[in-house]
Amino acid sequence: MNILFRILVTSILVLVISYFFPSIAHVDGVNSAIIVAIVLGLLNVFIKPVLVLFTLPVTIFSLGLFLLVINAAIIALCTKLVGGFSVNGFFGALLFSIILSISQSIVYKLSLKNK
Repeated sequence: MNILFRILVTSILVLVISYFFPSIAHVDGVNSAIIVAIVLGLLNVFIKPVLVLFTLPVTIFSLGLFLLVINAAIIALCTKLVGGFSVNGFFGALLFSIILSISQSIVYKLSLKNK
């Protein structure tokens, strides 16, 4: 149930971000947003830990700021895998990942207060 809630929240936030920031991202519809949420979840589970492990010295040297670059790379990889989702360039992916992460944190904190 928790995973379905996270997929639903992520897909809604992807739609909202693409609606309010059309110059950053574009999603074709609800189906594409759900697929983006699923693919992002899978990429974060399987690919991101490997990237973090390989870039650990750079991440330590940059005091963790390189994780933003890894998040942007995950978003860029998601645009290549999902047909109805596009982000405008690297800085668009970086900004999209920051907005998505902050909004997910807010929604998850608000949903935990209600339980």
